[in-house]
Amino acid sequence: MKTVIFYYTGTGNSLWSARLLAQGLADVRLRPMKQADALATGDAEAVGFVFPVHVWGIPVPVVQFIEKLSLRPRVYLFALAVNAGQVSRTLIQLRGMMAGRGLKLAAGYSIVLPSNYIPWGGPGPAERQKKMFDGARSKIAEAADCIGGRRSAPIEKGPLWQMIVFTVIYKMTFKQVHKMDKDFWSDDKCNACGVCVQICLAKNIELQEGKPVWRHHCEQCLACIQWCPQESIQFGKKTPAYQRYHHPQVSLQDMLPHVVEH
Repeated sequence: MKTVIFYYTGTGNSLWSARLLAQGLADVRLRPMKQADALATGDAEAVGFVFPVHVWGIPVPVVQFIEKLSLRPRVYLFALAVNAGQVSRTLIQLRGMMAGRGLKLAAGYSIVLPSNYIPWGGPGPAERQKKMFDGARSKIAEAADCIGGRRSAPIEKGPLWQMIVFTVIYKMTFKQVHKMDKDFWSDDKCNACGVCVQICLAKNIELQEGKPVWRHHCEQCLACIQWCPQESIQFGKKTPAYQRYHHPQVSLQDMLPHVVEH
């Protein structure tokens, strides 16, 4: 195994990106960060991370995973940060984490895909989504060429104002994310199917009297609201009017094995 790619995904964008990257590399293994046995990289020559940007930074579970991960000295490290157009300093943050361990992040790419942050609206029209998918394919092919050649590339980042403003917000909210589930609720379309319970990366949802209840250790991946078959889960007052989104080439069956702890 020359390359291992660890990924974290809530609505499929990062899983799709990781799969596409793997197709462009030789001798590669994909492993979900949620698997408890994924903390060793063995004899891998290259290790990559594919994850979404949450609140303009690295998601809390990804930070925790990487901090525990055993990495060999001089291993080639790379990353894809999946976002809706505001990568901010997410990859700079990851580079700093690696530098703190005496390691180098050799390449870090910003992959722009449709937004799944439904409290601020839907993913946008189909034509715009297609342009994003096409652009992401091209960018990931570029990344695969660089990574396959074990070359270094500039670590991508947002404009200065974005890195200043959004980094402040990220630092303020980092320890508060788990409480941000207070605005979730379910409407009368809920049929107690339990998909939200199964898909939740944080194991944060329970069914009580046939209705989902959020237990305040949320990670804001929004998998519950985006994968609900009845579109009955809401967040705040506006989401009943917004289109749901998960990556069109990722199914619920694709997702569930990557959520379950082994």
